Amino acid sequence: MTLVSKPAYDMKPADLGKVAVLRGGLSAERDVSLKSGAAVSAALLRRGVDVHDIDVGKDIVQVLQTGEFDRVFIVLHGRGGEDGIIQAVLEALRIPYTGSGVLGSALSMDKIRTKQVWHGAGLSTPSFILLNEQTHWGEAATELGLPIAVKPAREGSSLGTARVERAEELEQAWRNAAQFDEVVMAEPWVMGKEYTVAILADEALPMIRLDTPREFYDYTAKYEANDTLYHCPCGLDEKTEQRLQEIALRAFQVLGARGWGRVDLMMEENGHPWLLENNTVPGMTDHSLVPMAAKQAGIDFDELVWRILCDAQLETDDGR
Repeated sequence: MTLVSKPAYDMKPADLGKVAVLRGGLSAERDVSLKSGAAVSAALLRRGVDVHDIDVGKDIVQVLQTGEFDRVFIVLHGRGGEDGIIQAVLEALRIPYTGSGVLGSALSMDKIRTKQVWHGAGLSTPSFILLNEQTHWGEAATELGLPIAVKPAREGSSLGTARVERAEELEQAWRNAAQFDEVVMAEPWVMGKEYTVAILADEALPMIRLDTPREFYDYTAKYEANDTLYHCPCGLDEKTEQRLQEIALRAFQVLGARGWGRVDLMMEENGHPWLLENNTVPGMTDHSLVPMAAKQAGIDFDELVWRILCDAQLETDDGR
């Protein structure tokens, strides 16, 4: 589907004021964030925006307090950027920012809370259990069935994620995931095709089907491998794609997410979809998934970045 330009997108660069692009940060996804931020800054510069590139460190509150910024474009992936922390800082400083607010960011970053909300809303997502030192590994494998996906609950880019084929591999997979987050979950491995649905201004962009020869779409497949294939159009018939887009958009909205983002899902051979996770600050290089979907909808990278920035806002309005 092609999006229709909204009047707000007809703003002049001067109307946006002084803009800070926050990138880098202190999370495990720092390197990807630096690349995303560089691409976003370059796009805004091409549109004539007064851009100030900021590599986020521990002094970010002071930098924002003294910077006199009118808007902030958040391109921080992972902890500190997608979990509601920087959003809360910007709310306190009353600086409009891109993407989801505090609650939507916090819920989406936590895979367990995401699943609980989706379950409560009647949306299909795999069941899960928590893993810890007290877990009986054989019983866990029997309960979930093999293969199993083991994931850190609050980490992105598939860091720490593993596919477990045998019960005796489960403990080591947990230990590896626990290096990224003390909270680790396990869920049944969904067999089928993987899709992603980009969201922009409360509309779902054309779906992308992901195809990798690797065991799954892991960090290497996402950022390093040259053999990952991206199918857009995704190959589904129009009715099925529309149905999945509607599910993804609802999944995005029930978490309180807003603005832009990306919902990942799997579809079994019988056509049943399983929601995996919601991303509130996806990758934003010109080779990333959201720009790829936007391009299919007739929106080039510079226009995509422009629209996201124009939609920057505060979650609450206290009249100040």
